Amino acid sequence: MKVLVTYYSETGNTEKLARAIYEGIEIAEKDLLLVNEAKNLEDYDLIFCGFPVHASSVPGKVVQILKSIPEGKKLAIFATHGSLRGGQLATTAFEYSMSLASKAKVIGTFGCRGQVKMDLIEALLKKPEHKAWAEEAQSAVTHPDDADLADCKDFAEKMVRKALKD
Repeated sequence: MKVLVTYYSETGNTEKLARAIYEGIEIAEKDLLLVNEAKNLEDYDLIFCGFPVHASSVPGKVVQILKSIPEGKKLAIFATHGSLRGGQLATTAFEYSMSLASKAKVIGTFGCRGQVKMDLIEALLKKPEHKAWAEEAQSAVTHPDDADLADCKDFAEKMVRKALKD
C-alpha cells in the first residue's frame, strides 16, 4: 500500500497534524508533501488531505487538489479550526471538502482545534456578528496539543486499516 499525506498550513497547526498522521502510518510506503507539491495522485492507494478551516470553508489552495483526486481513490480528510470539536463551522468545512472530492471514496475525517492568528481574533472581536466565535477561538491557543496529536495518530492507524479492508 502506498499512502500520501498532503496538507496546507499557514500557522503550523495543520502541519503538526500531517506529521502526526505520517508518524502514525507504520505498515505502508508513505510520502509527506505540501498540497502544491502533490502530483501523480493515481499512484497512491490512500490519500490524507489536510487544511485549516477558513470561514467555515476550504482554503483555495486545497480546492484544486480535492477536485483532482481520481475516481474511487480512498481519501481521509483532516483539518484544524478554532471552533470546538464537532462545531458547525468545522462540520460545514468538512461537508464542503467532501463535495469537492466527490469522485473519491471518503473513508474518514478528523478535526481538532488549532491556534488562530491573534490579529484575526482581535479584528473579529470588534464585529458583533463574529464576536462569539472569536471568543471561542481564543481558547484554542494551546492546540493542537499532545492529546490532539495522539488522537490524530490513532486516526491515521484506523484509516490505514480501513483502507486495507476495502
